[in-house]
Amino acid sequence: MPDPRTTSKQQAAKEVLDVLNEISTILNTGLDRNSLSICVSLIENGVNPDALAAVVRELRQEGRELGIEPGQHQQ
Repeated sequence: MPDPRTTSKQQAAKEVLDVLNEISTILNTGLDRNSLSICVSLIENGVNPDALAAVVRELRQEGRELGIEPGQHQQ
């Protein structure tokens, strides 16, 4: 049987990500749930949020220059 504390922490983390995803959608950030989760994890592990935002903007700009739409994977 799983530890109730672990299950509770996992549920809390899911709820936080749900709220962040809703905020992200309202703000039209263009981040999908997976990308948002990766960004949150990076920030939790010490990455500077301003630097991360700058990298995301730069990658989007490079993608536009290459004609790659957000969510589209280059093959």
